[in-house]
Amino acid sequence: MKNNTESRIKKNAPVFAGAFICCFLWGSAFPGIKLGYKYWGIRGEETWAIIRFAGIRFFLAGILAAVFGSILRKRLLMPKREEIGKIALLSLFQTVGQYVFFYIGLAHTTGVNSAVVDSLTTFFAIIISCVFMKMEKLTGRKIAGCIMGFIGVTAVNLTAEGFSFRPLGDGLVALSALCYGVSSVMIKKYSAEHDTVLFSSYQFMIGGAVMTAAGQIGMMLSGSSASGSADIPEAVLILIYLAFVSSAAYTLWGILLKKNDVSKISIFGFMNPVIGVLLSAVLLGESGQLGVKYIIALILIAGGIAIVNTQPEPEGR
Repeated sequence: MKNNTESRIKKNAPVFAGAFICCFLWGSAFPGIKLGYKYWGIRGEETWAIIRFAGIRFFLAGILAAVFGSILRKRLLMPKREEIGKIALLSLFQTVGQYVFFYIGLAHTTGVNSAVVDSLTTFFAIIISCVFMKMEKLTGRKIAGCIMGFIGVTAVNLTAEGFSFRPLGDGLVALSALCYGVSSVMIKKYSAEHDTVLFSSYQFMIGGAVMTAAGQIGMMLSGSSASGSADIPEAVLILIYLAFVSSAAYTLWGILLKKNDVSKISIFGFMNPVIGVLLSAVLLGESGQLGVKYIIALILIAGGIAIVNTQPEPEGR
């Protein structure tokens, strides 16, 4: 029994290490985006400027991923004609849908709050994979874990006046999480026959270009522009960092999904809100919001993920 346990730990150690790197990068994006708004002089109500900012970030992320992927493959990564439609569909959920909702939502809520609500990504990915795509079996453990996760997200929105939920903030972040759940399953499906790095890089470029164009056109039609001037070089550095976060984390995450079950990998997403909360508290000065309800919420979320990830020992081993 002991040898089997040690063997499983050693086997899963690289998976855990890769997932932790992804989650740390994503967790750092919560305060990073807020800082990006500050350095680029973008206010929360400037929706089109936010979308353009996100589009530029992801277009750069796609270029970075394509360059690194081409270097590793020792050939230029170019999609085949029959792959373009799949890449565009993946981009609709993974970049356009997920981040249009996320960026607007983040502008209307706190970094701490968005980090916890965004933990719904883990549970949406599991539910879609098990119920709708039939890739895995929906067990009692997974159901119990999902319920605990939803309770945790609800707990963070409770105030002394009762339930508090900001649709334009927390609601859009939740929709972003749903788009992520769909895209995770799509990545798992496509990775069986296609190059994960190629799909990741080009879906970022397509999605980034669409968001940049939409944001620019929206700003022109509304007669608006970013309210302040950029703080150089901080503005450039934060944009490059956020592009790196996307290109590195999503490429590595896609590779992990290709080689493992969706539930096994997505479950590590519990580290996103934990890291996001801690970094938001430190970098954004939101430590005053780290009250008891956030601790309870994070414990519930972590407990739910632990339940989902706990598998009974196979007989005869």
